[in-house]
Amino acid sequence: MPPRYFKNDAELSRRDPHRQVEASLIRLVTEHPPQSITPGGGLFKGPISVAYTLMKLHQLYPHLEIESRTLAAWSADYLRYAQDNIATYPGPTVGLCGIMDDIMCLLAIGAASNKDASIAADLCDYSAEVLDPESVNEFLFGRAGYLYLLRLVKASFPDDPQTLQLLTDTQDDVIDEILASPRPWKWHSKAYVGAIHGAIGIITQIVLSNPAKYAPKLEAELAVVLTYQFPSGNFPSSVPPEKDRLVQICHGAPGVIVSLKSIERYFPALKDKIDKAITNGRACIWERGLLTKEPCICHGISGNALALADAEFEHFLTYTTGHEILSMEKDGMLDRSSAPESLFGGEAGRAWCWAVADLGLDKTVLGYNDL
Repeated sequence: MPPRYFKNDAELSRRDPHRQVEASLIRLVTEHPPQSITPGGGLFKGPISVAYTLMKLHQLYPHLEIESRTLAAWSADYLRYAQDNIATYPGPTVGLCGIMDDIMCLLAIGAASNKDASIAADLCDYSAEVLDPESVNEFLFGRAGYLYLLRLVKASFPDDPQTLQLLTDTQDDVIDEILASPRPWKWHSKAYVGAIHGAIGIITQIVLSNPAKYAPKLEAELAVVLTYQFPSGNFPSSVPPEKDRLVQICHGAPGVIVSLKSIERYFPALKDKIDKAITNGRACIWERGLLTKEPCICHGISGNALALADAEFEHFLTYTTGHEILSMEKDGMLDRSSAPESLFGGEAGRAWCWAVADLGLDKTVLGYNDL
C-alpha cells in the first residue's frame, strides 16, 4: 500500500480552472459512459450521482458542450440509465434512507427538475421509514441525508405555499426526531464526529434546513464537537478518540471545516472557537492533506482542497489533474477509487471542484452543503 499522504513542499501554483473543468468532463463522459457504471449509490456514487452533478453544472455552464452535447443532454443520459435499472433498487428501509438511497434521490431530482408537487409529496411519504425509531441519524444512510434531499426539492417551489409547507413540516418532523435521539449520536455503535457519518454532518444538515429555528438549539452540541480537535488541528473519526490518522472530508478536519464554513454565521457566540478550529484545521490539512487516494471529494485531495483558503485551494487542485493522477499511478503512489465516476469518489466530484475554482463559488460539497 502507498503511504497515506505525500509531502507538500512545492511552491504555490495553479492551473487554468476552466480548461480543467472541460478536461474533467471529457474524461467523465468518455471513460465512464452510463452503461459502464454499476447502478446504485444515490447521490454518493453511480449514475444518479453523475446525472446530478451534470445537472448542477449545466445550471452554471448552460452553453458548455462536451463532445458536441450540452451538459443537460449528458445528465439526461445518466439519469435515464439509472431509471432503467429502477427494478434493482430496494427502496428506502430503516437504516438506508439517506443520500445513498436511489429511489429517494430519483424522486428528489424529479420533483426539483420538473417542479412536480406530486413527486415532492411522494418523497415526503417516505418519512415513515426515516422516522422509524430504528433509523440512524447520520448523513450517508440516515435522516441527515434525507434533510438534504428535502432542501433540494424545496428550492424548486418558492411560489407553491402548499408544497413548501409539506416539505417544511416533513423537515421539522425529521429534525425533531434527531434532536430527541440519545446522545451521542451513533452509527454502527460508534459516536462518529465527521461530516459523512458523524455529529458535524448531522448538525450541518439541521442548521442549513432551518437556521433560525434550530441553530440556537445546537449551539452547545457544536461547542462540544469543537473540543474534540487534536493538538495537530485534526479531528478524530469518533469519540472516545483513537489515532490521529485520517485527514479527509468523511473523517477528520476537512469535513469539519467545510461544514463550519457553511454554518459559522449562525453561531456568533462561538465565533472565536470556530475561527481557531478552522485555522488549526487548515494547518493540519496543508501538512497532511495531499492524499495518495485517488483525488476525490470524500477521501481525497479534491475534498481537502475545499477546506482551504483561495490560493491554497487552487494549489491543492493542481494535484487533481489527469496528468497528475497518471503520474501518481506511474510512481506507484495512487490508491485507485472503487467508484471512479462518482460525485463523492471520483471524476464527477473533481469536475465540481474545478467549477468552484473557475466561477469563484463558495467552497461547498455538492450533495452536502451546497444548498
